[in-house]
Order: sequence, then structure tokens, then C-alpha cells
Amino acid sequence: MRKILLAALALLTTIGVQAQLRLGDKSPKSKLHMAEMAITNLYVDTVDENKLVEDAIRGMLDKLDPHSTYSTAKEVKAMNESLEGSFEGIGVQFNMMEDSLVVIQTITNGPSEKVGILPGDRIVEVNDTAIAGVKMSKEEIMRRLRGPKGTKANLKIVRPGIKGKQPFTVIRDKIPVYSLDASYMIRPRTGYIRIGNFGATTYDEFMKALNRLQEQGIDDLILDLQDNGGGYLQAAVNVINEFLTKGDMIVYTNGRSTPRHEYRSDGGTTPYRGRVIVLVNEFSASASEIVAGAIQDQDRGFIVGRRSFGKGLVQRPIEFADGSMIRLTIAHYYTPSGRCIQKPYTKGDQKDYAKDLDNRLKNGELTNADSIHFADSLKYQTLREHRTVYGGGGIMPDYFVPLDTTKYTKYHRQLAAKSAIINANLKYIDANRKSLKKRYTSFEDFNANYEVPQSFVDSVIANGEASEVKPKDDEELATTLPYLRTQLKALVARDLWDMNEYFQVMNETNDIILKALEVLKK
Repeated sequence: MRKILLAALALLTTIGVQAQLRLGDKSPKSKLHMAEMAITNLYVDTVDENKLVEDAIRGMLDKLDPHSTYSTAKEVKAMNESLEGSFEGIGVQFNMMEDSLVVIQTITNGPSEKVGILPGDRIVEVNDTAIAGVKMSKEEIMRRLRGPKGTKANLKIVRPGIKGKQPFTVIRDKIPVYSLDASYMIRPRTGYIRIGNFGATTYDEFMKALNRLQEQGIDDLILDLQDNGGGYLQAAVNVINEFLTKGDMIVYTNGRSTPRHEYRSDGGTTPYRGRVIVLVNEFSASASEIVAGAIQDQDRGFIVGRRSFGKGLVQRPIEFADGSMIRLTIAHYYTPSGRCIQKPYTKGDQKDYAKDLDNRLKNGELTNADSIHFADSLKYQTLREHRTVYGGGGIMPDYFVPLDTTKYTKYHRQLAAKSAIINANLKYIDANRKSLKKRYTSFEDFNANYEVPQSFVDSVIANGEASEVKPKDDEELATTLPYLRTQLKALVARDLWDMNEYFQVMNETNDIILKALEVLKK
């Protein structure tokens, strides 16, 4: 009897769905709704309705431009943390070494530093759950360490030289996420600021750094936007505002359903009037290109590096009740001279778009400026000196710096991909942190006198061999070693101090930065 009732119910459901399908109107919206209802109710196997809808959304967006995307609630949260400038947790930078979480740095004045956790400590338990030696993913460990502000994280820590597990109770708090990677005097009277992305706190961070450099008497500024993939438009506008005079155009946006909107300078709060050079490369995109385009079009300074990525599309976030989000392209943005720097794309062809940088390398565009060709229809003039600039695919620098393919050998790339470099660095720092801190009381002393020991280099090579990574020949090994030694020194500086010191070491081998310094000298 029960089987008969269930069969009858299923039949009624089927008839009801079919009736609704027939009665539905002919609009695309109704058609989409009816298709989802039919699959959910009539398909032969059980389906996940949430995933079905998400796949449908992704399918629609995939047929549009490459930058209209859908993100799950989890992805949105992770994305917002990097842009909003903070997350809630215990305040440590860590890395995994042989299935153990090793603290690299504690955040200054953060909750972990306040209770006495030190670099080199190993966190082995969180709230009575072992996280060491259990093959737990890095993402799962981060989930356990993070949590709402004010909650407790009961940790067990193993400290080198002390027996047993030491208990620490950390009260979670807001942890700042900085978008400025470095700021320092790179040469006498020349300041350097590197912005990693444009987030909610970027402008405040930038102004603090700029004011500090101006107090040290800079005449020139190098603004490094290499590898900066963008972020908030308004953050970029706020930064460029400090370089231009009142009324100068910064950028404008225009779309089919979005009226033209102009962003103009108000002259800044404490404007910088010295010389400026902006650095870009093939990974500089979106908000970075807004800054570079405004500096170039307004003849405010020079651009040095390689042609930027070419993202001139504006996305509007459309949030759903479950925390997921569509970022839908609604407009193009244009530089002050009227350039749209969005590189060409075919709607729905994501693969070809993704291969653009590979194609640039194959075509010689990253190594030879003469390989880059612009149509005359894309020719524009800067607003003051009437120099020729081009639209249609990124910001072309005033001074092109070719990619040195001999410096970054295949052997080095494989060592990095197999974590041979970072793992060797973790072990080296773990064993030598105290002696290095004692010997080098300042970064200046370290930078002038520290030399990477051969045993450190040998450990990287041994790690590579353990992962079946070997140089092609002695020549490739010899070519790799100078850059590898610089990188190892920079990693040690980062772990003893911070990212600021890391870039001070690495920048002295960066061809784009060295070219900028040469331009300023001329």
C-alpha cells in the first residue's frame, strides 16, 4: 500500500511540474526557472540544487568577458580579507616544516606577541586538537587558528631548547593585512614605495610612508607597482590624487547602462611635487594601470618596465543572501587621454585570454620592445607634452626593460616549484636564528656583511635532488647561483626582520628598478 501511495505521489509531482512547464511564460527568466525546477524534481538521480544553480550562473558568466565571475561565500570572505585590511586570528606568520607549524614572525603588538610566543616556536595543538604530524592541510590549520575577536585559542607550543609542550592562551583579535610591501630610501634623496595591491587601507599606508620619506628629504620617488594585480578603484584614485594638481583628470568610466563618471584630483592633502617614476610589468593590472595611465597621460612622470596586463573593465559586486557574489563587468575605464587599455578578448574564450602572457613571451614582446605593435587607430597624445601613447592593451612604458630570461633559469624555477628553496630556508633559520640575531644587531649591518654560506646553498641543491630536480649542466648551475644567493639572503632578512628588508635585498638585482634609478640620474 505504501509503495502505491509513493508512486501516486511521484506521478502527481511529475504531472504538476509538467503542467507548470506548459503554463510558464516565454520569457528567458521563466525558461531558466522552469529548467532548474524540472531537473530538481524529475531528473533520474539526486542533484545538489545549490550546485546546480551555481553551475548555471557560472555558465552564463563564462559566455561574457573574462573578468565577470562568480565566487562562493568562502571565496568572497578570503578575497575581502586581503582587500579590507584585516582578519581575526592569533597574529602569526607561519610556514609548514615537516608536518609542523613553525612561527616565522609574530605580528607587532598582536595577540600572540603579547602572550610571549616567539619566532621559531612550533604550534602543535589548538584547543586540544593535534595539528602536528597529522597530515592536516594548511587551510584547515588556518581555520582552527582564526576565529571571532575575543575568543580563546588554547595552544600547546614546542620551543627549541625547552622540554615538553608549553601552554599558551591567546585571545583572538583583529589582525591587520598590509598592502604596502616596502618603503625606504633606496638612494640618497630618492624614496621607494612598493604597493602590493589596492585595498581599503592602502591610501593611509601610502601617506604614512610618503610623509616619512619626505621627512628624510626625498627629491624623487619610485612607486613600484610590479606584480600589483589591482584592487579597489577608489584606493588607486586616492593615491594618484596626491601627485596631480586640482582639476586634473585621473580616470573615467563609461558603460552601456552606466553613465560616464569622472574622477578628478582635488589637489591632495599633502601633495607630492617631486619627480616620480612608476614601475609596471606584465602582471600589473587594473588599479595599477589607472595609476600608471594617469601619471603618463598627465606628463607627471615616467613609466618604466614592461607593458602592463591590460585590464580596463570595471566590475560591480552583486551579493547574494548566502554570502556568495557575482562580480559583473558594467563599464570600461579610460585614462585621461581617452585610452581604453583593455586588451582584446573573445567573449566566452577564457583559454585564449589566459594564454596572453605566454603568447607575449613566445612572440618576443617581453624581451624586445620592437616586437610590440600598435595600430595607428590606437594612437593618443599625452595632455601636456603631447607625447604619443597607445591604447588597446595595457600601459606601454616610456622606458622598456626586457625580461632577462637568463637570470631566471629553468633549474631555479623547478627548485622554487618543488619548495626546495623555502624548505631549506626554514631549516636554516630554525637552526641559526639566535646566532644571526646576536651577530647582526641591525639590518644595515646584515645587508653590508652577511654572505650566504655554501652549506645553505648545498642544502637547496640537495633538496632539489631529492625531488629529482637537477641542473641541465654546470653552466646552468653557475647561471642560477648568483640570483639564488640573493634570494636566500633576502629570505633570511625577511625572517629576521620583515618584507621591507626582503625587498631592500632583492631590489638591487631588479632590472626595472635599476633602470628607474638610471633614468633619475639622467
